[in-house]
This record gives sequence, C-alpha cells and structure tokens, in this order.
Amino acid sequence: MAQARPSMQELIGRRRRAGFVGRSDERAVFRENLELPPEDERHRFLFHVHGNAGVGKTFLVRELEQIARERGALTAYVDESAGSVPEAMAAISGQLARQGHRLKKLEEALAAHRERRHEAEAEVAALEPAPEGPSPLTTTAVRLGMAGVGALIPGAGAIVGAVDAGQLAEGAARLRARLSARFRSQEDVQLVLSPERVLTPKLLDELSDATASVPWLVLLFDTYERTGPFLDGWLHELMTTDRYGALPAEVIVVTAGQRPFDTARWGGFTDFMTDVPLGPFTEAEARGLLADRGVVVEPVVAEVLRLTGGLPVLVSTLAETRPADPDDVGDPSATAVERFLKWEPDPVRRAVALTCALPRRLDADVFRAAVACPQEEAEALYGWLRGMPFLIDRGTWDEYHDVVRTPMLRMQRRRSPRRWAEQQRELAGIFGGWRRERAADLVDPWRDASWRGLLLAETYHLLCTGDPAALRVALQDAVRACGLGDEEARRWAEMLAEAGRDNQDETVLRWGRDLLAAVEAPTTAEALTLLLDRAVLDATSRALAHTLRGDLLREAGTPERALAEYDRAVAVDPALALGHRGKGYAHGDLRDYEAALEALGRARALEPENAMTLAYLGECERAAGRFSDALRALDRALELDPTLRVAWAARGATHHALGEYDRALADLDRVLEIDPDYVWARVRRARLWRSRGDRTRQLADLHHAVGVAPEPWVLCERGDALGAVGREEEALADYRRAIDLDGAYPSVYASRGALHGGHGRDEEALADLDHALRLNPDYPWALAHRSMVHRRRRRHDLALADAYRAVELDPTGAWALSIRILADLSVGRLAQAVSGLQRYRALGGDAGWAGQRLAEVHLFEGRYEEALAERDTAAVRFAVHLGRRNWSLARQAAERQRAVHAAGGLLAVALAVSGGEGVAAARPWWHAFADAARQPGVYGPSARDVVEAVIGAGLQNWPGLDTRLHRVSAVAHDWTDLVDLADGLDVLLHSPGADRARIAPRLTRAKQARDAMRARYAR
Repeated sequence: MAQARPSMQELIGRRRRAGFVGRSDERAVFRENLELPPEDERHRFLFHVHGNAGVGKTFLVRELEQIARERGALTAYVDESAGSVPEAMAAISGQLARQGHRLKKLEEALAAHRERRHEAEAEVAALEPAPEGPSPLTTTAVRLGMAGVGALIPGAGAIVGAVDAGQLAEGAARLRARLSARFRSQEDVQLVLSPERVLTPKLLDELSDATASVPWLVLLFDTYERTGPFLDGWLHELMTTDRYGALPAEVIVVTAGQRPFDTARWGGFTDFMTDVPLGPFTEAEARGLLADRGVVVEPVVAEVLRLTGGLPVLVSTLAETRPADPDDVGDPSATAVERFLKWEPDPVRRAVALTCALPRRLDADVFRAAVACPQEEAEALYGWLRGMPFLIDRGTWDEYHDVVRTPMLRMQRRRSPRRWAEQQRELAGIFGGWRRERAADLVDPWRDASWRGLLLAETYHLLCTGDPAALRVALQDAVRACGLGDEEARRWAEMLAEAGRDNQDETVLRWGRDLLAAVEAPTTAEALTLLLDRAVLDATSRALAHTLRGDLLREAGTPERALAEYDRAVAVDPALALGHRGKGYAHGDLRDYEAALEALGRARALEPENAMTLAYLGECERAAGRFSDALRALDRALELDPTLRVAWAARGATHHALGEYDRALADLDRVLEIDPDYVWARVRRARLWRSRGDRTRQLADLHHAVGVAPEPWVLCERGDALGAVGREEEALADYRRAIDLDGAYPSVYASRGALHGGHGRDEEALADLDHALRLNPDYPWALAHRSMVHRRRRRHDLALADAYRAVELDPTGAWALSIRILADLSVGRLAQAVSGLQRYRALGGDAGWAGQRLAEVHLFEGRYEEALAERDTAAVRFAVHLGRRNWSLARQAAERQRAVHAAGGLLAVALAVSGGEGVAAARPWWHAFADAARQPGVYGPSARDVVEAVIGAGLQNWPGLDTRLHRVSAVAHDWTDLVDLADGLDVLLHSPGADRARIAPRLTRAKQARDAMRARYAR
C-alpha cells in the first residue's frame, strides 16, 4: 500500500521545525526525561512552559512534540481551538487516530455527546427567558461549570454569578428535567450536563490500551492562559486523584501559557513536575536562527537584534523574508513590522497584512469582508496570510500575534487617522449587521454566545473610532457581562483594554485595566462596584448592577448588605422585578418572613406569572407557618412550570409540616427524579423518613447528600442522624469534619452540644452551645438545647430565659415551643404550658406528645375525665385510679404499664399494692423497683433524688428518705418531680401498716418544696 503523501500543513510544519534554533537546555531536559522510566524518582510527569507573549512557547511545545515522536511516543496537541473539556478530548482522540490508535469507545461517546448537545439546544431555546438581564439558564449553565451546557453556549466561561443561587440552580434543574424527559437514560443527560463525568473514564481506559504498545504518550496543552480556566481543574483531578480511574504512568503532560502554574492547586505536587520559564532569545540563539535563514550580513543582523529585543516571533518573522539589503539599516522610524512590509515586495500582500490586523479575530468571512478582492484572489491571499509565522491558528479562527499586531495598528493609526476611523466604522457595521441577523431568531440574545461575540467585536471597533458615546454604551453592556460571570466580564475588560491601547485612548484603556484588575477578585462584585462608582449608567443598567451586587452579597452570606443593594436597585428602577425578588430572598435568609412576603408580593405584581417568584413566595409562606397560602402559591408555580424543583421541594416540606406524609413523600420523590443531587430536597426527605421512623432511609438520603455536597450543614444533618441511632463516634467525626471546613459555623457546635447533652455530658454540651450562641446569639435551636441543659442542671431561670427567647425568634417552630412548654411545666406554670400546648397543636406539632402533656396537666389539677379524654393510656389510667384511690383498677393499669416501661410499671405496682394491701405486702415490689430504678440510664440525675426518696419511704428507710428530702429542699428540682414525690408520700401515708407519724412531717416538707417552687415562678 502506497504511503499517504503529506499534507500542506505537515510540509509547512516540517520546514519550520527543521529551522528550529535555540532552547537547547529545555529540549535536553525533556529528552532526558524520556530516557527515565516512570518509576524513577527523577522522572517528571508534567512540564509547564511559561513566559510572555512572543517568547516562543508554541515553537518549543511543537519541538517537544517532535522530540517525543522521534522516541516512538504518541502525541496530541491541544490549544485554544478547544473551548471545553469534551472538545479537548475530541482533539486528543482525533490526533491519536491519525497516528493509528483510534479511541473507538471515546469517539462513540463524543459523537453521542455532540448529538445530545444538539438536541439540548432545542430545550435551552424552549425555556422562558428572564424578564431582565441575563437568563437564569445561561448563568446556571456557565456557573455550574457544565461543560456540555457550556458547549451549548460557546465561550461562556466556567464560573458566573448573574442571579441568585436559587435561580441559578432552578435553571439547571429545569434543563435537567427537560433532558430527562427527552433522553432515554441518565447517562445521556450527564453527557449534556456533566460530560466529563462520562467521557473521562472512557478516555483513561483508551489511553491505557494505547500505552500498551508505545513507550510514551505525550499530551500537550498550549495557550494555557486561555484553556487553563476549564482544563486546569480537570487535569489536576486526572493526574492526582482516582476520581475518573487510573491514568497510565507512561503519560507525560506538557502545558504552556503566559503565567506560572497555580501554586494553590499544584504547589503540593512540585516533585513530579518541571517548571520551564522562557525569556527572549539570547544573542547567540537569535544569531543562530538568522544564520540558519541565511541572514548573515552584520548590519542587518544588528538591526534585527535591536528591533526585536530577542523576541523569537519577531526574529523569526524578519528572518523569514531573508533581508540582505543594508541600505535601510539605521532608519530611526523603522520598526520590525515596517521592515517586514518593506521587504515584502508585493504591495497587495502588504496591504492585506495591514488590513487584516484590524479585527481581533480573523476567519474567512471576516477576511472577505475586510479585504475587497475577487473570490479566487481572496482564497490565495488568505492562504498566504495563514502561512505567516505571526498568525496563530486557533482552530475556528486565526489571530495575529500581539507583538506583531500592536505595531501594525499603531502604524496605520498614525499614518492616516481618518482612514483608521473609517475602517473601524466599516468593521463595526459588518459585525453589527451580523449581530442583528443572529438576533432575529433569538428570544434572549444575551444568552447566545455567538451574538455576544459579535457584539464584543462591534463594540471594539466602535471604541476604536473614538466616538465618546461608544464608551457609555460599552460600560452599560459591561454590567450585563458581569451578570454572566467572571469569564464574560474578563472578556469585556480585555476588549476595553485592547481598544484603549490600539486607539491610544487613555480613558478607554484605563477602564479596561481597572476592570481587569477588578475581575481578578473571586467574584464580579468589585467590577460592578467600579461601574457603579465611575460609569455613567442609565437607570436600568444601574438598577441591574445593584441587583447583581446584591446577589453576590447574598451568596457570600451577608444578606444584610445584600438588602441595601436591592433597596438601591428598586429605588432607581421600581419596576425591576428582579430587584424586588432579591429583596425577598434576602429577607428570607434573615428569617424576616413578613418583609420577604411583602417584597415578593411586589415582584409578583410586576410579573404575575413568574413561576420562580411564586415558588419562593410559597416557601416563605411555609417558613412563616402559613401553610394554606404556601400551598396555593406552590400549586400555581407548578402549574406554570412542572419542572421547577424548588416548588416541588417546598410543597413537600409544607405537606410534611401538616403531617401529610404521603403527599410530602410524593412531592419529594418527584423533585429527586428531576434532580437526584438536589441536596436541600434530599435532606428534606431524610427528615421525612425520620418523622416516619425510618432511620435506614434517612441515613441513606443523608449519605447521598454528603457525597454530593460535603458542606458543614449537610454534615451536621448526618451527624444528628447518626447520633440518634447511637453511632456517636461517627456523628462526632462528621461534626469535626464540618468544623474543619468552617470553624465559624454555629450549627456544628450546636449539634455537637446537643449530642453531648444527650449523653449526659452537660459541661461539654454547655461549652459547645455557648460557643454556637456567641457566633449567632439569635439561634433558636441552640437556645432550645441550652434550655434543656440548664433544666437538667436545675437552673430554671436560665432554662426559661433561653426557651422563651427561642420561641420569640422562631414563633412558628413547634419544636422550640415544646421546649418552652417543658420549661414551664418544670416550674409549675400550668396556665402557660396549656397555652403553649394549644399553640403547639395549631402549628402541627406531635399530637401524641401534646396529648400526653395536656393529660399530665389535667392530672395535676385533678381533672381525671379530661385527662382520659386527652390520653387514654395505661399510665394515665393508673394515675386516675391512684388519685381516686381505686386500688384494684390501679393495680391492673400498673401491670399493663410494666409492658411499656418496666421501672415505671414496678413503681406503679408498688404504690397500688401499698395503698390496697399495705406496706408489708408491697415491700418485695419496692425492692424490685429499687433494683430496676438504679440501673444505668433509667432515670436521669434530676429525677434520681425524688425516686430514691420514694423508695426510702416505701421501704421505711427513714435515714435514706431524710437524706434525699434534704437534697430536694436544698437544690431546685423540677416541679413535676416534686408533685410525684408528694403524691407518692401521700399514698404511703394512708397505706395500711404505714408509720404515719414518721411519714406525715416528711410529706409536709415535700409539699412545701413543691409549693415553694411553683410560687417562685408564678408570673
């Protein structure tokens, strides 16, 4: 079979590589590395080439690729033409296939990814756009780093923050739901939403097969300053973790960009990587390259060295024309580019080279629009231009190297300012026309990356005309770019900086530089602040900027500051529904539900059929305890958008609060079908399982939630669940992990304090709960738990204060109210307890628990029939019969009670036998009860004195009784325990064979302690 002839590109590449001069040390290090086996500690798996523009990074990377191939390696080269991780994998797959190693499984998966992505475009277009500013879907797609969705919106970037986090998540969930309905499998959905999860394991499997027959496989990633934002994290996981599988040890990675490696990410792995910094050529290297091209006349060589400063791209560009005429040497106005043009004899080519430097990016369409010539000449000229060393091939477009383009532009602008401005207006008109054509079929142009790219080009050329109005419009559009996140804001800032530099407009240049500095911050908040402080914005843009800044402040956990931004937004533009909705979110974060509902009501008035507004309105109604109103709003939200996950989750939580467990489960199941990784819904369903007593399913949901988002609040939820099933060490491990993640997170200390308290470690419990309340003094859950600790420690004043404060902060929380009820009962405040129980029931609290507490109150006050009406149990019947002195029925109820609570049942039998048959007959029962009561964990410390006092009286152990009575009098005990003590002594006082003379004064002391406790807190 005849060998395939090389392509034009391959021949050009060979000729250029044949003349490669310089960088001998760097090449030698790479060659030596190929001689070392992977197991050798000297072997390096990663080389990072970095240096300023023009120093020859791409030339060196290509030379390293050739060196690797000479050693029998497979190689793949990826540059900026790849705009995502899947596109990078496609480039690798295609190049390895051309070397005889097809990655068949990966090719099939990539083809499926492209097909599913194309189908998803229709679903993206079908989603309703946001009424103001960028759409939630666009920002969701980009912000969540979904490479598949990012491919639907090319160049959209990796991390954005246009709208609130809830709306961002909803956009993704709505898309996920539509894709789930459209595609047959979850893998197809993942191919769109998170393609790297599906594609990367297949890539690794194929690379393992490929390296079985070759010594090395070298992956080269060029222009890393542009590809790094989406490749760097993926490469780091690929090389340092086993998330996607095993990477063969025969793989060597080369990256090349303008900046050094990110030490925050890669700093711990310096022992397996080589840093390759590049500077300009040394004089010897530059002379060697010129000599290789036949440029040896010393005056010419000296002038080239002077003009280029050793920059390889300029040295190579001038050497390519092989100048030999020394007559031009010494011309003080000459530049490297002018010299290149003078040495190019064809005036048409010279004009084309200059004209095509004007656009920031170049393709065949832009070339034909910029260069007026016949089609056949255009193709030949474009082919010639693409062969020039200073033109960089980016795959779908070309661009001039900065060190060549910048002086070309400067020369044209200085030569004819009027012609310069005319050309810029012409190009702006071309891009503007294309942009308007593109917008014709778009509902929301800002969500379309191609439209945004055309707008960016149009704006650049308008700025280069020097029209002052262009800057005002550009800065207003910069607000919307910030709304699309860091990457889009950076593109806009870079464009402004380039326009200012290229047009020598200091104002525009300063804006670009200042915005570039601002977008280096973790979010676009600083860029928005800069625009608000210095730009002349119209009312809509200013209001949107305040709203976007408010969204970022909310995401940063500062809702108070966010509120101030939303207030400014709606003051500037009262019709901005997005601003009112943001206010509602922020008030909700602060648990000010009345204010949240007011703000959301205004947003709804402006947009009555906005499903997201209705969903959050319903969630706030739920949080405020207005369950009927919540259901109405959530039902309507789901009518408008059946894929809205926040509405399903909130409605499920509402049904849960109403005790409608089946409906709650149906809603929560539905939302988790839409998005299995929706953590809030997953945790809500875990709470529902807890209410249904299914701890196994509760923990299964929480394990899943932690796997998706191992955040402090999720770890706390799981820690609480683990503690509830006795897995204390695992619970404490979750709490420690949460503290490691966020040492200022109050909930983790409160949860750990509650666990300590549940195991009787009250000192540790108080330390953690106090710390939680120092971090957040208005934390109801921590206050309620600290109230319980204070009550166990018989510090009733503190217990009451914490319990009442907890309810004040959380007036719709049934659990906090239950703690206040217990605190009231513990000091004999029966009226307050009854009022609290009525409210508790209205809030949907545990009906059985409320009935038991109300029955106890009725028993305390002698209302026996009302007690039985509330709670007809063996314990209540025993208390009723005991109070009525019906000993036989009391004995029957006591025997039934033993089946429920062994120790409590034995006490009931002992009292019933004492009253009916006498203290002598009851003595064995008292001994049995004493044995049972003294077992660990049966009675807590607060009840132990009362229990031992009753045992002492039953066994006529007067010293033991007196010791306990003294402690009861000296230390405050629960009023309910004192009631039980007095009642027990009263039964024994009237029991046959009792020593009434000894019991009576002791009963008096017990009653005095009981009544004194109640009197002290009667208010």
